[in-house]
Amino acid sequence: MFAQTARALGAAIASSGHRLVYGGGHVGLMGEVADAVLAADGAVVGVMTEQLVAAEVAHLGLTELEVTPSMHARKARMAELSDGVIVLPGGFGTLDEAFEMITWNQLGLVAVPVVFLDVEGYFAALFDFIEASVSAEFVSPANAALARRATTIVEAVSFAVSSPDAFTPKWLG
Repeated sequence: MFAQTARALGAAIASSGHRLVYGGGHVGLMGEVADAVLAADGAVVGVMTEQLVAAEVAHLGLTELEVTPSMHARKARMAELSDGVIVLPGGFGTLDEAFEMITWNQLGLVAVPVVFLDVEGYFAALFDFIEASVSAEFVSPANAALARRATTIVEAVSFAVSSPDAFTPKWLG
């Protein structure tokens, strides 16, 4: 089900006229998204570290592949190139990248919607955690809202290309 959703998301991104910016791999769900965007004649920009290129996980059929020296530089470059973020089910790397973007939004470094595409309730426990963080007063309701939740591809794409919610950065107000 996850791979099918990834392919459908790629087709939706391409048919909406948007460019895909992602980590540049040929594996996993994002590799499926990239292949679907390319199959629909869409543009795909991959941003990958030298280390991962050397490990031969780079997708070599992309519209463009940028190579960076470090993970930090990679994430910063993806943030520069992106107007919105759609998070698919994944592991630690997925969560690292998603929460870094949320944190950068919280600090006012970027203003980019971050949308979790909740396929079959995959992110339910994560949103329970976010609610618990608000209840414990570790996260403000405004900053919790930086993590948007979508249950359909259409909703995810719509949220990702919309303006982010106005908010006061955490440490500034």
